[in-house]
Amino acid sequence: MRAVLDRIVSLADGGSAAELEKYLSSLKDDQLIAVITSSALKGKMVGAIVKGIFQGSPPSSTEGSDRRLLVYQHCIPLCESGDLQTEVAADIIGLLMLETHTLSGPSLAQLASLFVEAIKVGKMGSGKSLELFPTVLTALAACESLSFGKGELSGEEYKKQLINSLCSSRWDPQCVIHLTTMFRDVPLSSEELQFLVEKVLRMFTKLDLQEIPPLVYQLLLLSAKGCKKQILDGIIGYFKEQDIHQEEEQKHGESLDLEVLSIPQDQLRHVEGTAILHIVFSIRLDHDLGREFLKSFKMSYGELCPFSAALMLSVARIQRYEEQVFDLLKGAIIKSFKDEQLQQGSKFLQDVLPGHCSVAQMILDTVKNSVFGWDHVTQGLVQLGFFLMDTFGPKPGPFGKTTEGSATVARTPNQQACKLGGQVLLQGFKMHESIRGEILEQVLSRLVTKTASPINHYLDLFSDIVISAPMILLESSSKVTETFDHLSYLPLATVQGLLKAVQPLLKVSISLKDSLILVLRKAMFSSQLDGRKSAVTGFLLLLKNFKVLGSLSSSQCSQAISSSQIQVDVHSRYNSAANEAFCLEILSSLRRCLGQQADVRLMLYEGFYDVLRRNSQLASSIMQTLFSQLRRCYESEQDLLPPVKLGPCITAHGDQVYLQEPLGHLVSCTVHCLLWLQNMRRSANPSADDSDEEEEEEGYKSELHTILESMTRRMIKSELEDFELDKSAEFSMGSSVGVKNNIYAVLVMGVYEVLMEYNFIKGNYSKSRFEELLQLFNRYHKLSEILKEKSGKSRVPSHKTPRSLLSLGFISTLLTVLFRDSTQSREEALSVLRSSGEFVRYALSVTLQKIQQLEETGHTDGPDGQNSDRTFRFLCDMTSVLMWRYTNIPTVVEEAGKKEKRCSLSQLCLEGLLRIFTTCQQRYPHKMAQLLTNMDIADNDQQQDDGDVTEMNFFYIRQFQRALFTQLSGGEEDFNSKEAQLLVSILSVLSHQLKPSTQQFVQMITWTVKICKETSFEDPVFSKGLLSLLFNLHVLYKSPVSLLLELCQDIHSQLGDIDQDVEVEKQSHFAIVNIKTAATAALLVLSQVDRVLDEVEWLIARRKSQTTPDKSDSGEATQTAGDQDPMEKAVTLQLGTLLTALNELVQTALLSGTCTITLMRELRRTYTILTTLVKYYIQVCATQHGLLPARFEKLVKLSGSHLTQQCYSFITYVQGGEFSGGDDKKKKKRNETNVVASAKLLRETKAIPDLIFSIEQYEKYLITLSKKSKVNLMQYMKLTTSRDFRIIATTLDAALQEQDDSQETTESQDTEETQEPKLKKRKQ
Repeated sequence: MRAVLDRIVSLADGGSAAELEKYLSSLKDDQLIAVITSSALKGKMVGAIVKGIFQGSPPSSTEGSDRRLLVYQHCIPLCESGDLQTEVAADIIGLLMLETHTLSGPSLAQLASLFVEAIKVGKMGSGKSLELFPTVLTALAACESLSFGKGELSGEEYKKQLINSLCSSRWDPQCVIHLTTMFRDVPLSSEELQFLVEKVLRMFTKLDLQEIPPLVYQLLLLSAKGCKKQILDGIIGYFKEQDIHQEEEQKHGESLDLEVLSIPQDQLRHVEGTAILHIVFSIRLDHDLGREFLKSFKMSYGELCPFSAALMLSVARIQRYEEQVFDLLKGAIIKSFKDEQLQQGSKFLQDVLPGHCSVAQMILDTVKNSVFGWDHVTQGLVQLGFFLMDTFGPKPGPFGKTTEGSATVARTPNQQACKLGGQVLLQGFKMHESIRGEILEQVLSRLVTKTASPINHYLDLFSDIVISAPMILLESSSKVTETFDHLSYLPLATVQGLLKAVQPLLKVSISLKDSLILVLRKAMFSSQLDGRKSAVTGFLLLLKNFKVLGSLSSSQCSQAISSSQIQVDVHSRYNSAANEAFCLEILSSLRRCLGQQADVRLMLYEGFYDVLRRNSQLASSIMQTLFSQLRRCYESEQDLLPPVKLGPCITAHGDQVYLQEPLGHLVSCTVHCLLWLQNMRRSANPSADDSDEEEEEEGYKSELHTILESMTRRMIKSELEDFELDKSAEFSMGSSVGVKNNIYAVLVMGVYEVLMEYNFIKGNYSKSRFEELLQLFNRYHKLSEILKEKSGKSRVPSHKTPRSLLSLGFISTLLTVLFRDSTQSREEALSVLRSSGEFVRYALSVTLQKIQQLEETGHTDGPDGQNSDRTFRFLCDMTSVLMWRYTNIPTVVEEAGKKEKRCSLSQLCLEGLLRIFTTCQQRYPHKMAQLLTNMDIADNDQQQDDGDVTEMNFFYIRQFQRALFTQLSGGEEDFNSKEAQLLVSILSVLSHQLKPSTQQFVQMITWTVKICKETSFEDPVFSKGLLSLLFNLHVLYKSPVSLLLELCQDIHSQLGDIDQDVEVEKQSHFAIVNIKTAATAALLVLSQVDRVLDEVEWLIARRKSQTTPDKSDSGEATQTAGDQDPMEKAVTLQLGTLLTALNELVQTALLSGTCTITLMRELRRTYTILTTLVKYYIQVCATQHGLLPARFEKLVKLSGSHLTQQCYSFITYVQGGEFSGGDDKKKKKRNETNVVASAKLLRETKAIPDLIFSIEQYEKYLITLSKKSKVNLMQYMKLTTSRDFRIIATTLDAALQEQDDSQETTESQDTEETQEPKLKKRKQ
């Protein structure tokens, strides 16, 4: 063996080719193979041997060519066997590659078949020899012709056949990566490449997870040849499936054995992370790939999954794509929310398209997944979060005003998108340390810089961050301290939100607290009023939250931060003695504010009560402060009237008069603090009175009580003249005297109100005390009447009713005792109050005022106004009383005595109920059920489950239905329209709480339909409310088109036809539509038509987006046996019924104005949508050569026969109405009406050409579709008359006749004067 080897090498070196050839011929094949194998295994001289054999085997001779083939056939499996060293195998393959082009065609074909067979049986495990395959294939392709089967093929074709059979066969999972790598070097046509990519993508599922990233990498390199979209879609689709699979396994994981989990979650996430890195790296290098990726994302918004979202965010790190990516994501998110909203609001859409994929959920999943080391995604998440919050956050209102109070529930798509941004940032903050600093910095910088627009959403986010991770925040407390420096320049609302948010940190970090106090002290002396207010806010917050030892815990607002480290911190460094010193120091700072503007003082008075409740140890300082303040305005001489000095309460600046001391609020604060302290002391220690402090406290308490008693007594005695306010006083806001009197009046009324509350509570149901209370009320009422009367006279309505100073808790108690208290012992005292109708009305009107304030701002004035739980409890109490009062005392009884102009008490109760339900839905949406169940708490104490809540809700709905039915069953003269409207509004609010799937919802709808069919009152406002309720319910039950059709027929029969000679068949489905209410009904119907058109348009767009991406698949899917796709069917049916309904309206003699313009607008939209549908079918015909569905042909026929003709008649009618309207007027009126008419004309003339244009566009595309589909659709369309020049014979005759008559009757000179306009008129 050794000898053979040496001989070959020496002959080859000797350069004698003939000898070498001769020697090789003498050797047997087996010997040659043995020589190659042994030298290869030893790794010595194998290169020389192979070179030698090639040298002695000239390719021109048959023998030489066979010997070469033998070497190849032996070396390839040898290299694959894995027995050789890597370098040796690489050398052999390198040599073989160099010689491949010398092989003959048949040899190449044999070699190629060898490779294909080896791959099929899975012998290409290491993939070493596969590097040779591309060279073989390239050489093959260059061959002229090769025998194949019985005939011949060109090399190129042969190569194609080989690749085809290779891709069709089974691949061993081990060699997938090698094969993919190998194909990068093979020249492929686009079909071959597509075939190959499909094969590789199919193999994904057969591979081990760990092998996916290298395969992804190879595929991306392969994408340089083409098929970019297919490769990207395939990779994303694979991971999407894995995610879904993994999620399902996790869900069912609890019930299954643990061994079943096929994919460990962390492993999958790490693989996904690596794949994302590969893709982003490829996109950086190949911009075509990037463009293709973004384009495919744009085409399929709905296909977003956590993996593709993460990929998008990673791509955003490439600068050139950043803007595009965020715009696309923004579009996808907002579109997803809008689609969801559209689908939730319409049963029709839910039936056509059941599921909805939520993009928001996908993005939150991406955040969750990013915890597995996806650092390349986190930066994108931060940017996305802020991008969403900036783009979709609340916008400033007109004049830069911000709407107060953030609504608790995100309702509109924009609010939802903004909330999603906040969630992304909050989750990101919790999970990733690396981005915390940046998130915090950005949030704080926005709080400081965005002063012009509302920033509630950033405050909420900041507050959530503080609560979720207080310890993490302390690490970057310097950033928070920097923000404090700007406090005095920020808007008050921002300061309040910011301080509330950082409050948990202040308890923990001394340095943070100290820096805040320094800033607040500076702000105390700020030149800006807002700065000083901010200081007061800050100090009050601190007082509330730093407990002094021994304070009674009434309702502590302790922030629970669970961390033992914090607990220790608090106890070791803070003790209550220090807290006390600290609080007293703050109080002394706050006393300075009592010399400042009314606004600042007001904040103090509003805040003291809350401070006292949290920190009762500060009572003596607070009470002393209030006491000394009250003394300044109190007339201590007992015989003098009035008991308060109003002079010191105002200040003048130039000729302007300002309020200096809000006296009512001061007295109110004093009263509430005093009463609360008494209650607390009484409940805390009923039998103790030992300490000095107690005595001192008793001192000022009794003194304050004396003052208040004296004030009550003397305020009752005081006449209005004593305050310089009587009927003759001036109250106009134009002069300084008027302003001063207004301020005085408001102050005096405030004091009256506070004293009423004080006497009610102190009176403890004694008759004499309640009589005094009524006298106070009569004084108050007299003054408020004067104010109303005066402000009614002035041209500028100067002034709304001042906000009542009664507390919400008191109002709630007052209502209960007035209406529902039947305790025997209180009867006598309460009858005093109940006997005064004005007082009861006043109590109800204050209730309304408080609830309205709660609805608008989320809190009310006075004690407990900021505490949402207590507020809600008061709401429950009030609801129950109002409900009882409304249902148990019939309106008839109440109104029998007096037929007054103003609304009855029942109506006030109803208005209160409506306001409470609306407020509850906005501010406490999750507590609506609780509100309803608490209304009758006496009968029902146990917890309610979901079914009970629906029942409860429906129980109240039935109560209100009964009330409305009673209203409607009386005659029209007894009908109280306002009350009926309120009842309808309440029903619509309560029906929101019913789930459309429940039996109760169906009953509600049936009842509403019945009422609409049977009520024939001629009251447009009421009918509008009732029909709106009907539509809102109906759309959640089924599609409203058939309902619209019936209503349109009713409107047509009520208003008559545009052609006066036509008798409209009288039909009345709904009695609610009558001659008075038809116009209102028409507008409502048109708004519903608009909504249906929105849905149809959305469906067509959805269908379009489904057909575009893949023409070949959908071709088979759409037109199976002439069946119509369910989506297309739904669209056609909706439009068909809608056309019939519009056909009725277009023939109706509507009043010219809003009705006609709106109708033309809807007609124009209908034609535009028909055009879109026609374009869709043009596209379908172009790609699939399908037949047009019969239903669609019917629709086109219907549009021609039932709409287009009538539209033109309607336009003529509208224009005719315009011109003839002017004829009948007398000359005097003509000038006045001209201006109005011309404005109207301008509006209508714009609507007319728009409508005509859309009809003509529709017909234009129909012609195109007719050509494409070979169906003559234009046969249904009549050609329209040219409208440029139109002579209407009857009008012309009438005009000529009129002219002749006038000539006979008038003298010639008159005739000359009037001739001119007549001629003009005929031109028309």
